[in-house]
Amino acid sequence: MESCASKKSCCESIRDFFTSSKFLIYLGHALSTWGDRMWNFAVAVFLVELYGNSLLLTAVYGLVVAGSVLLLGAIIGDWVDKNPRLKVAQTSLIVQNSSVILCGILLMVVFQFKEHLQQFYNGWLLTVCYIMVITIANIANLASTAMSITIQRDWVVVVAGDDRSKLADMNATVRIIDQLTNILAPMLVGQIMAFGSHFVGCGFISGWNLCSMCLEYYLLWKVYQKTPALAIKAGQKEEDQELKHLNVQQEAENGLKLLDGSQSMGNSVVAQADAPKKEGFCYQISEPFRTFRDGWVAYYNQSIFFAGMALAFLYMTVLGFDCITTGYAYTQGLNGSILSLLMGASAISGIFGTVGFTWLRKRCGLIRTGFISGIAQLSCLLLCVASVFAPGSPLDLTVSPFQEMIRHLMGEPSTLPEAGPTPVSTLSTAMQSLVNSSTLVQEMEQEPQVESYLSVSLLFAGVIAARVGLWSFDLTVTQLIQENVIESERGIINGVQNSMNYLLDLLHFIMVILAPNPEAFGLLVIISFAFVAMGHAMYFKFAYKSLRSRLFLCCSPEQKMEARVPSLPSVV
Repeated sequence: MESCASKKSCCESIRDFFTSSKFLIYLGHALSTWGDRMWNFAVAVFLVELYGNSLLLTAVYGLVVAGSVLLLGAIIGDWVDKNPRLKVAQTSLIVQNSSVILCGILLMVVFQFKEHLQQFYNGWLLTVCYIMVITIANIANLASTAMSITIQRDWVVVVAGDDRSKLADMNATVRIIDQLTNILAPMLVGQIMAFGSHFVGCGFISGWNLCSMCLEYYLLWKVYQKTPALAIKAGQKEEDQELKHLNVQQEAENGLKLLDGSQSMGNSVVAQADAPKKEGFCYQISEPFRTFRDGWVAYYNQSIFFAGMALAFLYMTVLGFDCITTGYAYTQGLNGSILSLLMGASAISGIFGTVGFTWLRKRCGLIRTGFISGIAQLSCLLLCVASVFAPGSPLDLTVSPFQEMIRHLMGEPSTLPEAGPTPVSTLSTAMQSLVNSSTLVQEMEQEPQVESYLSVSLLFAGVIAARVGLWSFDLTVTQLIQENVIESERGIINGVQNSMNYLLDLLHFIMVILAPNPEAFGLLVIISFAFVAMGHAMYFKFAYKSLRSRLFLCCSPEQKMEARVPSLPSVV
């Protein structure tokens, strides 16, 4: 009897877990992330194929995406803050998936009738199709940004409640899902396009997003029903009260103006009546600009400002598994098979980082976890700095980074070996990194001769080992923002944080453009290490200001920081 009762309770606990809000969020996030990763990989391949194996459209798409999030991040976050949670999540979900479906159908038409489209209006119709594809894909990315802010930065916090350990566990699980889908989803869609065609790939992604959208919509509704706290947004009542006071004050001022001007009737009264309408119209037109300004001001005034800046500075680096580092690896004699193994090791290292985050946070506290993670990351990246001066390093600052680019533009023959990449191809690879695709770099027919593999081995050993500290630090800053930003500003602050990340990523892109040749890659490694070090120095300033000398006592209690709650202006 006891065994039957224990089995029954075990089955009930398992059933409760699979029907809980936490599991439903995991499932919805896995579906959403899987679709995102497939689309982000495939759209880069599609754009390359459409433009005759050129990376021009891919580069344009990457710049449009980065610029859009940079400019609209705060506005998207403000929209998330000012609207009900379910409405924001459902709208973002529908816009995102509908845009991907529409873009996939348009790409299928272009792939099927490309030759016919080139004949209409001297190819202008095909150009319009390219513009529509990039525009719709950019809308999908902006909706994905809103969805990410809504679920990962807001809903997860509400579902976790006041349990900070549960919040840390949920953040870590979400990040593990990101890591796994980042590897498996591109592999799946890549195999489909390899054994099928690009037309089949577009159809598969469109069909996936259609089915996924319906299931995710249902999961969002179930989570919303199971978590009553999601229906309440803190700060909305205060905002409504503030608006009510401002309206009363404005009506009183308008009444006084009306009494003062009661002696002058006729045209002057009409002019006074029209003036507020014009002022109101101008006020509405300028609202996005004021939201952009207010968002950045609010971000600067946050107590976790330096922690957020520290995370953004980590994006200014070539020490990651993007196409820039992959392209450099090819010049150093590593083939695709070895690189795929290195990418798998990097993913495993990132998973260790997410698991280590939860273990460290329980024993050392959240703020100290970020400090320890930063030290671990910097220590591992010292191997990358050592690789610059190790045998086999191509570092040669006497080689002009623009020499081969100028030769290419002038139509002169290249002076590089046939097997080596030109600066133009390296520049294209840098542009390609903006869309987070890591498999577009093709293997060279003849591998370059390398004197020693010690330099490139140290480089990737440092990059892979540093992922443990990197992901643990990323989760630390994410949870600091979740815990210490008031609910009514959570969306706009995370929107600005995304903008900061994209800004530093763009600077990293510009840095590679200025020095695209392999001989200057060692200099980029040193600059990247300097930016990462500056980022962790900012975090140390934040951590020391929060804990003072207790920062170095790993077992002392850590108090939750108080979020800054803006007071309402007094109305007389």
